[in-house]
Amino acid sequence: MIYICLMALETTGDDFFMKQALREAQAAFEENEVPVGAVVVCNDRIIARAHNLTERLNDVTAHAEMQVITAAADFLGGKYLNQCTLYVSLEPCPMCAAALGWAQIKRVVFGAYDDRKGFTTLQDALLHPKTEVKGGVMGDDSAALLQRFFRERRKKS
Repeated sequence: MIYICLMALETTGDDFFMKQALREAQAAFEENEVPVGAVVVCNDRIIARAHNLTERLNDVTAHAEMQVITAAADFLGGKYLNQCTLYVSLEPCPMCAAALGWAQIKRVVFGAYDDRKGFTTLQDALLHPKTEVKGGVMGDDSAALLQRFFRERRKKS
């Protein structure tokens, strides 16, 4: 499910917003989705939040980033997010990074690095040239949740 909300926040900063993305990742975990969560922030307000829905929607493109881009664009009434920051618990894949490039996202902040499918080795070709990138924010927490999810999933197999 895609959630659109507007939250006035007294506390701002990368750690605060990453905690919100991690809450979405936890929701995905509880729904047996790969635990990736995301929020889009504009003017220090969360305007959209989402998590992975690939299992529920049976759609390989239903990544948290794709869901939150759609929700944020809908909230803003336009397709460009050039005044927004995306906070996502896992480094975006190339598909999501390309979508973020088309959306002209101003800034991307992610938690855990994805050494296998992350975009950072190709970032110059995928993101808009003006997009700032900051990785590793609460990366250990993001990685721990993902590891717990897959460890528990392997136990069930």
